Amino acid sequence: MQHVQLAAQQPSGVIEQWATRAGFLIAGSAMAAWAPLVPVAKARIGADDSTLGLLLLCLGLGSIVAMPIVGILASRFGCRAVIATSSVALALVLPLLALANSIFGMAIALALFGASVGALDVAINIQAVMVEKDSGRNMMSGFHGLFSVGGIVGAGGMSVLLGAGTQPLVATLVFSALLIVLLAASIKGLLPYGNHEAGHTPLFTLPRGIVAFIGLLCFLIFLGEGAILDWSALFLIDAHGVDPAQAGFGYTVFALAMTIGRLTGDWIVKTLGGLKVVVGGGLLAAAGFLMAVLAPTQPFAFAGFLLVGLGASNIVPVLFSAAGRQTRMPASHAIAAITTIGYAGILIGPATIGFVAQHWSLSAALLLVGGGMAFVALTWPMTARQQDA
Repeated sequence: MQHVQLAAQQPSGVIEQWATRAGFLIAGSAMAAWAPLVPVAKARIGADDSTLGLLLLCLGLGSIVAMPIVGILASRFGCRAVIATSSVALALVLPLLALANSIFGMAIALALFGASVGALDVAINIQAVMVEKDSGRNMMSGFHGLFSVGGIVGAGGMSVLLGAGTQPLVATLVFSALLIVLLAASIKGLLPYGNHEAGHTPLFTLPRGIVAFIGLLCFLIFLGEGAILDWSALFLIDAHGVDPAQAGFGYTVFALAMTIGRLTGDWIVKTLGGLKVVVGGGLLAAAGFLMAVLAPTQPFAFAGFLLVGLGASNIVPVLFSAAGRQTRMPASHAIAAITTIGYAGILIGPATIGFVAQHWSLSAALLLVGGGMAFVALTWPMTARQQDA
């Protein structure tokens, strides 16, 4: 098996912590900037809903293909090189989403966009694991909170530009320029290495043991997030008679709760400990899905999605931190593996929920997703004890 010599490394500090936050902000804002462009792109290429669904699949597939490779690249070239390259790629590809005027061209652009987002997502999480470990403090929830803030900034900023009459191409160029400025301001704090392990690190290892199980738990949490993103509005309309113009607020409530939970998550994890956060958060998220389905009135349904956001907000950050502490695999490979497995939940989840809804009901599908949250809560204590043993 091939091996690589790791670059000389120094413990990371405050500069590296702020650079990590900037990287999450870039990733979250770039991904969210695409959302307001979807209707514009659909109209420009003349795609129907079915075709648009297939095009969006290209975005997900691009991410899935890129993610496993990033662990290898980070081990060989370091986080700085991978984060910088993927950020520049995002800045170059984003305008292509406003230029593509054919279905084929849009498919290529979305695949490249997905690959760039996926690469950045994995690389910045690898950096986050090492920076947190060097700090000796709980920082992962706060890092992920900046991704959520980026989502608000990206979607809101692009919407404001388009709403002001800015041409889509100009809007994407402005956004790309801001991404490059943010990258330039933070590049000094990006780590020139991709593993804490000294000496030689295997170039590739398959996920196994606790890493594979953490990946499964991330899959279930991401599936829950994807369920609310893709199905909450339809569920609120069909099951609770919410006005279609107001149904989108179900996801808004969830997203705001998750953002608040993550921005306060470092303190929560420090106070309660990672085990209680995962167990309590999983049970709270499961209760949220149950409340949303069985709610006697519309406000209770919205409150259910709020509970899901609060409960799920800090589970993935705790799991990523655990993946960074395990010793079965190099941290860079472990993060790449669980990110890939987890992201598959977002990719596969909507179709699976649709299948269940078609044969039973959307309420039944969401109850199953809630069961997945409970599974995370009930199985993590034993897994955490095995890791600490």
